[in-house]
Amino acid sequence: MIEYIKGELTELTPALATIEAAGVGYGLNISLNTYTAIQTKKEAKLYVYEAIREDAYVLYGFASKKEREMFELLITVSGVGANTARMMLSGMSVSELCNAISTGNARLIQSIKGIGKMTAQRIIVDLRDKIVALGIADEIPAGGSVAAPINNAVRDEAVAALTMLGFSPAPTQKVVVAILQEQPALPVEQVVKLALKQIK
Repeated sequence: MIEYIKGELTELTPALATIEAAGVGYGLNISLNTYTAIQTKKEAKLYVYEAIREDAYVLYGFASKKEREMFELLITVSGVGANTARMMLSGMSVSELCNAISTGNARLIQSIKGIGKMTAQRIIVDLRDKIVALGIADEIPAGGSVAAPINNAVRDEAVAALTMLGFSPAPTQKVVVAILQEQPALPVEQVVKLALKQIK
């Protein structure tokens, strides 16, 4: 398994990056987000997803682990292939996509070429909890405005504790984030106690 490829960026288009490492040129399919992240660089490090089929061996490259994780989640959804997932990550950033999924914004997801109403709804249903459980989704403020910074370590511990108690990660994360935005200095146990009273 290839985790990442690091080397000289010898060719670059908005859809394909060629990285030379140890004398071998690797062609990696990329999203527009990754293209934007590496377009001014002479050397690049791309995290790799290998798609091995009977008729092809295709490499996909990502500028960040979060983008690769999002890609891997998207292709688990029925009706979403690797090229569709790449198209989605070209049309929206990982945080925008997470925002759309966690808020159930099917219309925004449908605005991406090749995504119909049923597929958009399936993506939301299948991935809403997973993006939180894997930590891909950053905290999303309820009003969409920039919130005060919160203690991510406390947030993660509290969400993990509540998830182990049997609560669903997505609503749990929203409650925990809301508590920490109001009272950022609270320790984990207090956050968990308050969340237990609020989670429905």
